[in-house]
Amino acid sequence: MALSDALVQIIEERATEIAQKWYRETRQTPYVPSLNSISEDDALEMATNVYRRLSHWMTPSGEAEIKETYQRFGESLFYRGFRMEEVVMILILIKRYLWLHLLEQGVMTTNLDVYQALDVNNKVVLYFDRAIYFALIGFREARAANRKAIAGA
Repeated sequence: MALSDALVQIIEERATEIAQKWYRETRQTPYVPSLNSISEDDALEMATNVYRRLSHWMTPSGEAEIKETYQRFGESLFYRGFRMEEVVMILILIKRYLWLHLLEQGVMTTNLDVYQALDVNNKVVLYFDRAIYFALIGFREARAANRKAIAGA
């Protein structure tokens, strides 16, 4: 098994563990205060779903699903009272804790390992860039619909 596949497998297999660490530390950050307004289970599910399906998200066939999933994600967070910058920060921190976990595992020990890890990193960065983009579209559309509903009331 190539290291890149092994890295993704580690992330998917330890999704719950990584999500728990993400939650413990993210709920303390001043950048995402609204995270404390949702249940721990909801927050953990948010991160765990990203980690568990990482290999699927990183395939070309996952692109349409990324759009749909993250537009709903952004919409959901709007209606839960999150600010737009919090939506971005949640996804940035989910990505950050993914890499912190891999570094803690010490699986990248040779130059080839680092090269393969960079390949995975490029795919992960592209995925999260798309996720953030579509989450913001969903957030923006939900905000516009909400404003229209308020104006029409």
